[in-house]
Amino acid sequence: MSTSQQIDPRGPRFAAGITTVVLAVVLITSWWPLLAAQAVVFAAGALFGLRFSPYGTLYRVAVQPRLGPPAEREDEAPPRFAQAVGLVFAVVGVLGYASGSTTLGIVATAAALLAAFLNVAFNFCLGCEAYLLLKRLGPSASSQTT
Repeated sequence: MSTSQQIDPRGPRFAAGITTVVLAVVLITSWWPLLAAQAVVFAAGALFGLRFSPYGTLYRVAVQPRLGPPAEREDEAPPRFAQAVGLVFAVVGVLGYASGSTTLGIVATAAALLAAFLNVAFNFCLGCEAYLLLKRLGPSASSQTT
């Protein structure tokens, strides 16, 4: 099993702030190309790692040097999973808006916005919690109880 990258936990929260603004603009304007761009950001974080996502790069280059080193680091796997979940909602939203199913686009975008807002406002990563729950309920968890 490969060890996961350790990250500055302030980075994903910073990214959630940008994501919150982007998704709110999408909901206000119904401009789905912006949602498609956000989907690309989610895809980069999910597929290549948070340090290679546009918001992660912006945090690392422009914000983190002003804050100094983090007091602690965290496993990248849960927030990376959260990016994958965000990607799914963004793609569903794009498909909804682009196909004329505006209600589907709104609901999917609002769900992603809620998750991003919870992270930035309350430091509660819904996707991260889902990752941890799935990990506890996964096959390795059942084999440990026997």
